[in-house]
Amino acid sequence: MTTQVELKRGLKDVYLDRTTVSFIDGEMGKLLYRGYDIHDLAEKSTFEEVIYLLLNGKLPTRTELRGLESFMAANRAIPQQVLQVIDIVKTAHPMDVLRTAVSALSAFDSDVADNSPEAIKRKGIRLAGQAATAVAAHYRIRQGLRPVLPHETLGHASNFLYMMFGKEPTQDEAKLMDVDFVLHAEHSTNASAFAARVTASTLSDLHSAIVSGIGTLKGPLHGGAAEAVMSMAHDIGKPENAPTYLRNMLDHGGRVMGFGHRVYKTEDPRARHLRERARTLGQQRGHPEWFQILQAVESGMVPYQRRGIWVNVDFYAGAIYHLLNIPDDLFVPIFALGRVPGWAVQVLEQYENNQIIRPLLQYVGPMNLPYVPIEQRH
Repeated sequence: MTTQVELKRGLKDVYLDRTTVSFIDGEMGKLLYRGYDIHDLAEKSTFEEVIYLLLNGKLPTRTELRGLESFMAANRAIPQQVLQVIDIVKTAHPMDVLRTAVSALSAFDSDVADNSPEAIKRKGIRLAGQAATAVAAHYRIRQGLRPVLPHETLGHASNFLYMMFGKEPTQDEAKLMDVDFVLHAEHSTNASAFAARVTASTLSDLHSAIVSGIGTLKGPLHGGAAEAVMSMAHDIGKPENAPTYLRNMLDHGGRVMGFGHRVYKTEDPRARHLRERARTLGQQRGHPEWFQILQAVESGMVPYQRRGIWVNVDFYAGAIYHLLNIPDDLFVPIFALGRVPGWAVQVLEQYENNQIIRPLLQYVGPMNLPYVPIEQRH
């Protein structure tokens, strides 16, 4: 006998808890971090300021921001043993390497077992810096190059590009990376944040929760869209090929990457901040064709807007990464670098009023089967 229950597949429309971290209005295309509009934060703030905002619930004073920046700069370096681990697994996908590096970093963090709010904040800031160092170090190690040590005075976004390429980025390049990190910093209980909260709900440590988040983000239905968008752009080749490409893709039940969102039924509010920057960067780098191809795709998808299928944040992110000479397989790890403080604050909030997350499954299989000895089975 099976009890009738209402299934909420994918936990769609199920409220897990209350939050003060981020607000999303999918119908209006609105996103707030701690009450502040993403448009204001993207244009006026910095990633370090957003980290402070997320972890502390308020914008920092100048003194508080300098303190966070100093702490982050002092904790960017990763132990030589972790660099050796990265070298051992260097042929793996960068998301696998990042996941492994974060796990290894837990062995060298004196706060690892401390789940107090202040320790979570320290570890969140520390991991935000160390994760960027790990991604940059892997990028160089797999090319046979020596990792570049973190710069003592550069901001987080500038420092990441410096460690990647061995030279200080331009102000425009650093700002692009900084805005990208801000836009990806937090987005309520998406799949990776939920995974981090499930891990935290068992009272496991922050490193374990971040590893859960990274593993979940790796999936193509969550973090892989930016990489897939650039693959699509390469396949299209020229703007004039976009209509035929889209028709063939959609007529055969395919999915156009970078469009649609589980929450937003209008344009993702984060997309606008990358659209114009992708155009400008393409012109500056002498490769306007990538933006032109993406614009042709976006134009071709206009009829689907009435179904709630609009461009999302990943659509133009891939073009920006590509124009910055970042390899396609680093697109998702960069998403993860922006999301580390968001995962940390989700864990922090989970610990505040914790209850182990344990949903149910409705059993619909056979019941009370007789056990058959192995010699009698056919």
